[in-house]
Amino acid sequence: MDPDSTPLAVPRSHPRSAFAPFRYPTFRAIWIANLFSNLGSLIQSVGAAWLMTELTTSHQLIAAVQASTTLPIMLLGLFAGAIADNFDRRRVMLAAQVGMLLISALLAGLSYAGLLGPFALIALTFAVGAGTALNSPAWQASVRQQVPREDLPQAITLNSVSFNLARSVGPALGGLLISLWSISAAFAFNAVSYVGMIVVLARWQPEASQPARQPMLASIMTGLDFCLHSVPLRKVLLRGLVFGVGAAGYQSLLPSAARDLLRGSEIDYGLLLGAFGVGSVLTAFTVGRFRTRFGSELTVCAGTALFALGLSGMAEARSLTMALPSALLGGIGWIATLTSTNVAMQLRSPEAILGRCLSLYQAVTFGGMAIGAYLWGAVADAATLPFAMHAAAGWLALSLLLHFFAPMPAREEGRVDTVETAR
Repeated sequence: MDPDSTPLAVPRSHPRSAFAPFRYPTFRAIWIANLFSNLGSLIQSVGAAWLMTELTTSHQLIAAVQASTTLPIMLLGLFAGAIADNFDRRRVMLAAQVGMLLISALLAGLSYAGLLGPFALIALTFAVGAGTALNSPAWQASVRQQVPREDLPQAITLNSVSFNLARSVGPALGGLLISLWSISAAFAFNAVSYVGMIVVLARWQPEASQPARQPMLASIMTGLDFCLHSVPLRKVLLRGLVFGVGAAGYQSLLPSAARDLLRGSEIDYGLLLGAFGVGSVLTAFTVGRFRTRFGSELTVCAGTALFALGLSGMAEARSLTMALPSALLGGIGWIATLTSTNVAMQLRSPEAILGRCLSLYQAVTFGGMAIGAYLWGAVADAATLPFAMHAAAGWLALSLLLHFFAPMPAREEGRVDTVETAR
């Protein structure tokens, strides 16, 4: 595996498939390293969420752990997108990965010493989220440097598969690690998981390019202006925001559901997240064909409806056996919706401002998740946990009305036609 090789080393006549991006050594090396990094992140996520259930009984504080990892993407995402477009994306990713390694190591050390309280935990997970916010636009925009444009949708889907493969085994592994050793071991595992990506990025030498730099605020305004004046992108952004708010009802309240509704342990929580990941992975290999045949709008509507059903099913579950099918259904809906909105955003964003467009998409979508985490946590504290989960599912069901007011862009609507050279 040579991460210094370029995508163009492989003949373009080779037939494309769902696995076509793996022909390119750069993409393959980054994908594998990212898989291990995702595995570590999921293990740490389980550790942080479960630690908060031991530190407090407040549903809102438990939900705040989820919010603390997504809120930085909303607050810092636009700046991160401008940085990705104004500086060498490889160097930006390297800086973010090193920063997250150091913060995760600090988290492990403080946890081992017994010095973590609820607010210190939230602060440090927020800092890890800030690293994710910096890394994500540069990483997503760099996919065009790893594969030719015609393989871009498959590459985006495979990157989703990487995260959801980790989601399939990471949470259960995290629960087992916590049970056999400690929560601090989960945090330490995540710190080590960044090493592979750092090594691959240090070795990767993409074709040098000199981005046209602008002052930070002017750069951000350029990206905002393009996205807000593009009708297709406005539709994608709205769908991402609305889905994010509702999806947070599952992501942020699942630790409470595992503890309070199922009377389960950290292993049960990990198994639920694993089932969610299995549903995502199984769907990732077929959602592209479904989207090609039926279009993005039907795919997003179907995914949203399935996620809502999974969320309501989780609210009614009182045993692990009852909850696992709902988690599987949620994973199917999650990947169908978010890969479709991500692909739609990528294909309609010019290369020169790609990082800013993607960062706005992430800021809106994950900002919706942060808002939803706070909202549904507050509802659970004010009413009941099942009521809050049903309310989030109801929000998603109502969002299907956007089919009539803000449908996803049609196949050729707003697409950027210029074929970029893969570097």
